[in-house]
Amino acid sequence: MRSEFSNPENQTNVDWALLAVRVTVGTIFVAHGAQKLFGAFGGPGLGPVVQMMGPIGYLVAIGEFFGGLGILLGFLSRFSAASLILVMLGAIALVHGKNGFFLGAKPGFEFNFALIGLLASVLIAGPKRFAVGRLLPFPKREDSGRLIAALK
Repeated sequence: MRSEFSNPENQTNVDWALLAVRVTVGTIFVAHGAQKLFGAFGGPGLGPVVQMMGPIGYLVAIGEFFGGLGILLGFLSRFSAASLILVMLGAIALVHGKNGFFLGAKPGFEFNFALIGLLASVLIAGPKRFAVGRLLPFPKREDSGRLIAALK
């Protein structure tokens, strides 16, 4: 008996849905990371970010930019999603949580929570078919010939 999820048409729908999620969340993080890392889009740049956040500012700026790029392209997507979830949890704990849930005059953690939801779907499902990582010569599992999950 075939499962609804083993239907090739449903798999194609999942591939496209995850591509939409990856493009959305990847673009957001690349843009925010570029603000922090390079001062792009009116952002502060790395110096002021590190001055404000301390040494962890390096990790946040680099993680947002390159993690977003990894998700967008489908390269180390699960690692990037897990890392960015930690960044968002840190943002909630240190900055936005005290302002409540909703965005407003003092931005709450509503946006961070939405990003965590998008990132969780990439973490759980991986990038699927439309991913640069599938084209690169990484080690494959011997039993199935599929890319090792941690490299997706």
